[in-house]
Amino acid sequence: MKILLVNPNTTASMTATAAHAARLVAAHGTEVVAVTSSMGPVSIEGYYDEALAIPGLLMEIAAGERSGAQAAIISCFDDTGLDAARALANIPVIGICEAALAAASFIAQRITIVTTMERSRLPLEHLVHRYGMAGRTKVRAADIPVLSLEEPSSNARARLCQQMEMALRDDRAEAIVLGCAGMADLTADLRKEFGVPVIDGVAAAVKQAECLISLGLTTSKIGAYAPPIPKPYLGALASFAPEAMLA
Repeated sequence: MKILLVNPNTTASMTATAAHAARLVAAHGTEVVAVTSSMGPVSIEGYYDEALAIPGLLMEIAAGERSGAQAAIISCFDDTGLDAARALANIPVIGICEAALAAASFIAQRITIVTTMERSRLPLEHLVHRYGMAGRTKVRAADIPVLSLEEPSSNARARLCQQMEMALRDDRAEAIVLGCAGMADLTADLRKEFGVPVIDGVAAAVKQAECLISLGLTTSKIGAYAPPIPKPYLGALASFAPEAMLA
């Protein structure tokens, strides 16, 4: 199997963190090809960053499908550009938020997502509602700038742990979902420290991608995810015209 892992921000070190987490759980014979977007913000923290990260993401997914990828994973917990990517691609495209919540739903009734910035909390609450998990999932923000996750001198881990403690005590959470791909390398240590399931969306997405590939399932191309209608795109977005992206 060949799975494409796309980091929709432009920070290669975050791609490496996610790729390592993906390869740790990939089955024998699964190749994980990790790529970093060539355009857009260095981190995705809010609606504006998310919107401007989508063009680069779509370019990488289109290129990956042409190169033989059988599924694609969007390595951002906002599930950045997920619907657009599914409309563009024929292969399954998986968002790590949706994947993490799906995995958590099998093993816990009360779930808390611990994410980075407060500005990310409301968008994630919208995703929780979209994925049918609103009645059993809460979202907490640890006030951690995304890029600080890679700074050993920052107190990012301490803030994350503080919110996890509050989730277990105040939310009575039975499982914790890490709300940023940049947290993937903390998963194993946090499971040991807190003694509860801690779910990384990157790892969950890899296993779900393998499942879909094994079942021979691809994205439906009727209705909501029908291919984009060919039409001219003007100006700086001319190269994103559907006929050019699908060629």
